[in-house]
Amino acid sequence: MSKRAAVAMTDVEVTEFLQDQIKVQVATVGADGSPHLTTLFYVVDDGRIAFWTYGSSQKIRNLRRDPRISVLVEDGTEYSELRGVSITGRGRLVEDHQEKFRIGAAVAVRMTGVSSFAELGELGRDEVERQATKRVVVVVEPEKVATWDHGKLTGKGYS
Repeated sequence: MSKRAAVAMTDVEVTEFLQDQIKVQVATVGADGSPHLTTLFYVVDDGRIAFWTYGSSQKIRNLRRDPRISVLVEDGTEYSELRGVSITGRGRLVEDHQEKFRIGAAVAVRMTGVSSFAELGELGRDEVERQATKRVVVVVEPEKVATWDHGKLTGKGYS
């Protein structure tokens, strides 16, 4: 078995990993062709990474011009702990207010660590509503997915 195959995550492992993490590194293509890289909070929605950001942001301007996107969710400090999911695909922009509110509420829950949107209270709901008027949701439509979990190398003689 190749080293790459030995460290690949199963679909179940990918799902669990993405549910456990909260930040995603997002790369879009700038007007001059250079990468534009940022980090955002995200949710997994219908099996896809989704996040929201200001409609006037560089990410959204880039995606309106060129929908190509790469995202990375990673974890670990020591080599044997490194795990990650890298997705290359297209960024689908969602501008429907109800969808923006729904995704924004889910992101707010994840980034604050509460167990439900209700726990954010009326102020939280009002803030998500206010933010939804300014933001755009990006859903990452995958074309290529690469995964790794170096913890799988333990005892296999790889270094």
